Amino acid sequence: MAGTTVPTAEQVWVPETLLKKQRTDEKTATVAAQKKSEQLKAKSQTRKDIFKRADHYVREYRQKEQDEIRMRRMAKSQGDFFIPAQPQLLFVLRIKGINNVSPKVHKVLELFRLLQINNGVFVRLNKATSNMLQLIEPFVTYGSPNLKTVKELIYKRGYGKVNGQRLFLSDNAIIEQALGKHNILCIEDMIHEISTVGEHFKQVNSFLWPFKLSNPSAKASWRPQKAKHYVQGGDSGDREDEINRLVQAMN
Repeated sequence: MAGTTVPTAEQVWVPETLLKKQRTDEKTATVAAQKKSEQLKAKSQTRKDIFKRADHYVREYRQKEQDEIRMRRMAKSQGDFFIPAQPQLLFVLRIKGINNVSPKVHKVLELFRLLQINNGVFVRLNKATSNMLQLIEPFVTYGSPNLKTVKELIYKRGYGKVNGQRLFLSDNAIIEQALGKHNILCIEDMIHEISTVGEHFKQVNSFLWPFKLSNPSAKASWRPQKAKHYVQGGDSGDREDEINRLVQAMN
């Protein structure tokens, strides 16, 4: 019986297709590792930029508040009155349903995206929106929100419109993907753009889904005749700064 020998590694023939697959896999793994490394670096840099922006916005808000206090004190020391500038931002909240709604009013409510009771949206105040608000005044209440209200609404009730879907703003990547072309990378950028009615207010406001609020708590419940104007003992119409108390009771 003839003896048998085991071939060495050099004597084993490897198919060319297997060699090509090995080279392709190695190249793919290298490219994937390089891409992952670049993504981690970009993500780290974006995070640093977000912290810098947030710090800049905080200093800007504080400076604005200090300037207003200084102007009030200066006017008081001179025996004058300080009249703040007319607010450019409104928060509009729907308080009535569809009964006795004319087609014109229904159309305006659709334009404001106020399709349900307790829906709320931010609105830039100008002549056109002012005239539209007069038409729908018995069905909505509105006022000028402060920075705290804007922050709480977006952080707690903020949803974005992505491919026609309603997505909770749980990650800055969602915001960057939708609004990155406008240099809006994070939720603090959105808050700044809304609160200051910035250059890209329209794009940010369109991205935000209308806020769906709860019924107000006992500390700010609806009045018995809420169809009447706010100054007449009801709830509709302009309530100026009191909108902040109502929104915080519904948020």
